[in-house]
Amino acid sequence: MNPTDFATAWDHPPTRRAWNLLVLKDVAGLIGWIGVWIALLGISLKTPNWAVWIFMPYWIYSPWRMLVQLSYIPTALRMRRILQRYPWQVLRDVPNGLTKNPEIQGNQFGWFEFPNPARPEQRLPLVFAKHPRVTWWHRRMAPRAKPGLKVQIETIWFAGDPRMIGLIAAPSRSGVAPRRMMILSQRLRRAHDMAFTDWGATPSDQEQARLAGFTPPADALRKRGTPR
Repeated sequence: MNPTDFATAWDHPPTRRAWNLLVLKDVAGLIGWIGVWIALLGISLKTPNWAVWIFMPYWIYSPWRMLVQLSYIPTALRMRRILQRYPWQVLRDVPNGLTKNPEIQGNQFGWFEFPNPARPEQRLPLVFAKHPRVTWWHRRMAPRAKPGLKVQIETIWFAGDPRMIGLIAAPSRSGVAPRRMMILSQRLRRAHDMAFTDWGATPSDQEQARLAGFTPPADALRKRGTPR
């Protein structure tokens, strides 16, 4: 079942199953952190006072971990919006790196470069804008990564428009489903000062990106009340 044969990535059954499994793990993880916290609280009420200190590290750490786990759910919903709007592209040897790109503003935890759909000779970087869950990718993107790790991202799946937003995934071992799905963001500095039409994005392209959850930099600034 070739993922590129479908009108959108969401129409690809293995992709829907992979997304459902991702959400199931996120919800189960959240319930697990909350459940253990409550269970330890109950146990502490029936044990000597000194035993409370054994549980204290978990009680201190777990509220932050619950918030992180909770943040995975809206991220998964954003992933679904992208998958519902763009088809999969199966790409090989996509340029990537972990070095800081001075042209990119804001957080960047690694980048991949994709060809501009309107001008294939022009490559645009998309970045991991958030740190959670990027460790798997970092280990394979590192310059000194072992060949056995690097080969796992020689072929990647991409859904999106590199001028605005995208989602990346590594193929499963069988090659029929995506795994390690991550959202990529457009953070080039000049994107804040230019019309996306300068990159060849039509009004239809921009509307498609909006429906996928993309917020143009100018709109984001207005929402924060920051003058242009």
